[in-house]
Amino acid sequence: MNLALVGFMGVGKTEVGRILAERLGLTFIDLDSEVERLAGKPIPSIFEEDGEPVFRMLEKRLTREFSALDGQVISCGGGTILDPDNLRSLRMNSLIILLTARLDSIIERLRGEGDSRPLLRAGDKLERIRALYLQRMDIYQASADITIDTSDMTPEQVATEIIRHLGADT
Repeated sequence: MNLALVGFMGVGKTEVGRILAERLGLTFIDLDSEVERLAGKPIPSIFEEDGEPVFRMLEKRLTREFSALDGQVISCGGGTILDPDNLRSLRMNSLIILLTARLDSIIERLRGEGDSRPLLRAGDKLERIRALYLQRMDIYQASADITIDTSDMTPEQVATEIIRHLGADT
C-alpha cells in the first residue's frame, strides 16, 4: 500500500511527503522530480521544448510504474489525478490524501514561482491560479480518501495530522 499526496500546486505535497516518508519509514517518490529525471531536463523545459502532452505522457507512465510498487509516499503533480488513468493506477494500491489550502494561502506560497511553474507563465498569474484552482477542486475532492487543509499548518503538523488519520505511530 502507498500513500499518494494530491492537490493543487503550493499546498505542500513534496515537503509533507518527505517528512511523512521519513516518519513512517517509507520510500519517498516525487513524481515531478521523476519526470525530470526520465526526460533529462526540468519541467519548464519539457513544456517549452516538447509540450504539455509529452509531460503528461511521462507522468502517466511513471504513475503507473510507481503505483504498482508498495511502501511509498508518492507526491503527485497538481494535475496528475486529472487524468482518469492516473487516478485508476493510484486507486489500485494507494490511499489518496488530498492536501488543500485556502486560495489566499496558495497565492502567497506561489509568489515568485511563476518561472518554475509552466502553467502559471501565461497571462495574469493570480487569475490563472484562481481559474485552475476552481477547475480542479471538484476532481480533487471526489478522488480523496482523506482531506487535510494545510492553510494554517507547518509541513510537520500536516504530516502529524495524516499519521493521526492513519492511526499509525511515529
